[in-house]
Amino acid sequence: MQTIVNRQMTIDDAERLQDIDRSEYIDLIYEMRGGEMREIAAGHECPARNADLLDRMRQRYRDELSRGGTAFGAFDGETLAGFGVLAYRFRGPEQDQLQIDLLYVSRGYRRRGIATRIMNELGRTAIGRGAKSLYISSTETRSAVSLYRSIGGRIAERVDPELFEKEPKDIHMIVEL
Repeated sequence: MQTIVNRQMTIDDAERLQDIDRSEYIDLIYEMRGGEMREIAAGHECPARNADLLDRMRQRYRDELSRGGTAFGAFDGETLAGFGVLAYRFRGPEQDQLQIDLLYVSRGYRRRGIATRIMNELGRTAIGRGAKSLYISSTETRSAVSLYRSIGGRIAERVDPELFEKEPKDIHMIVEL
C-alpha cells in the first residue's frame, strides 16, 4: 500500500466511485424519537456494491459538481480509497450552512483517519465559501454517526425540511466551522 494522498476531484472522476467498497457489518443504528437519539440493534451486512446505488451516487456527484460543489478524494496510488462531496447550495435559516452530500471510505481503508482528513478539506472549502457550519444528513449507522460526532457533530436543532423529506431516517447533524 502506498501513501494515501488527498486531492480535489473533478466531475470526470465520477467513474472512480466504483472503487468504493461500501460494505460493512451494521451492528446498530440510531433513530430519532421526540428529539432523542435512540439505539436499535441491527445485526446485518450491508453489501459492497449495488449497481442502482452506484448509478444514483454518480448522478448526485455529477450534479453537485456541475453546479459548483466540491469533492475531495483519498487515493492509494490509482485506487480511490474514500471521497466526500460538499454541496453547492447554502442551507439553514441564515443561509450559512453547506451540506456534506456524500462521504464514503472503502471498507479496507476505514479507521485510518481518511474520513476525518476529507472532512477537514471540505470544511476548509466551506469556510472559504463563507459557511459557518456543515449540515449533515447522516446514515443512521453507528459508524457514520460516530464519525460525525468525533469531529464535533451535534444533533441539528432545526432539521432541513427538504433533506428530511428525502431521507427521513437519517440523523441530521451540524458541525460548526
